[in-house]
Amino acid sequence: MNSLYNISIQLYVIAIRFAALFNAKAKLWINGRKNIFQKIEEVTKGEQNIVWFHCASLGEFEQGKPIIEGYKQKYPSHKMLLTFFSPSGFEIRKNYEGVDWVFYLPADTKSNAKKFISIVKPIKVIFIKYEFWLNYMAELKKQNISFYSVSAIFRDGQAFFKNKWWVEQLKNVTHFFVQDKNSAELLKSIGFKNTTISGDSRFDRVLANTQNPVRIPLIEEFCKSKPTIICGSTWPKDEILLAKYIKENPQYNYIIAPHELHYISKLQKQTNALLFSKSTEQNIFTSNVLIIDSIGILSSIYQYANIAYIGGGFSAGIHNILEAATFGLPVLFGPNYKKFNEAKDLIAVGGSISIANYQELNLAIKHFNIFDRTISTDYIRNQSGATGIILESL
Repeated sequence: MNSLYNISIQLYVIAIRFAALFNAKAKLWINGRKNIFQKIEEVTKGEQNIVWFHCASLGEFEQGKPIIEGYKQKYPSHKMLLTFFSPSGFEIRKNYEGVDWVFYLPADTKSNAKKFISIVKPIKVIFIKYEFWLNYMAELKKQNISFYSVSAIFRDGQAFFKNKWWVEQLKNVTHFFVQDKNSAELLKSIGFKNTTISGDSRFDRVLANTQNPVRIPLIEEFCKSKPTIICGSTWPKDEILLAKYIKENPQYNYIIAPHELHYISKLQKQTNALLFSKSTEQNIFTSNVLIIDSIGILSSIYQYANIAYIGGGFSAGIHNILEAATFGLPVLFGPNYKKFNEAKDLIAVGGSISIANYQELNLAIKHFNIFDRTISTDYIRNQSGATGIILESL
């Protein structure tokens, strides 16, 4: 199995190199790792007490951010190294001032893991949620460096619970901070008791967003004229339903923030929308549809809306619904949400509805025309506190 895993990593890198010939994101993945060890060694040489945080992408970063910042506040003399696997995280947060250095994570080969750890010499390592890079974990164990899996979530059916080899890999984890009781029980079923049910640190992150939200005056003015439905992180399958609804329901304002910006021109034609980058005080009301073509402001826009539709539920899975719920919005999403505890919880308390077709979308929006916003905000507050539990142990 070790050989098979290492071969799969090598094949993945080869595939990315090929894709980089015609795919911009793959090209960033490759170029971002050029001379990576030299760059890391130049800035970390001679440094001590380095703590290494790793996130797959932007979503995991937002989940880990309260832990990173809380740790820095608690241990200001420690140096902080942050790595990303994906360009989606690195390119947006490469200038993040909450840490000392931000880099791509070199591919998980045995030689890379050994070289990276010998250069950085971390005193402890924290990986966020789903990240389990096995060669890095094995090398950390070999060098007796504490490795923590934070805001982790496990489900029956994962390889960890089917194969003894995967169980052996988890023995390299010093401690698991899991999101829920089910994850802790699954780990216990294969012999792991080094767990703490800490909850999900994303709740702390989104709750912090409401304390001092970033103001966007132009969007605030846009939303004042009519009740506003915000559609966050949408994909083409979401947008087919939304475009039809928008055409038939001009009584609302709409803000659409696509997950990918490649198809904005098509979406703009479908909805007769105004691009946010082209909006001014003079033209903001020329359309009741505003497309957000800027990165990094979606979480702040939710404060102005009345209802949120979150995309991804007709694809691999829904995106972050907590950023909307923390501002008291009722949340709609597609049918693929079963892997997301927060979605199931919000449906249970009456703060969310899953829709599978246009008719259900129509009925759900009518249902949420009258909504007690405390349902969502109370849920967020009741689930917060994971950061404090994690930091106390770290």
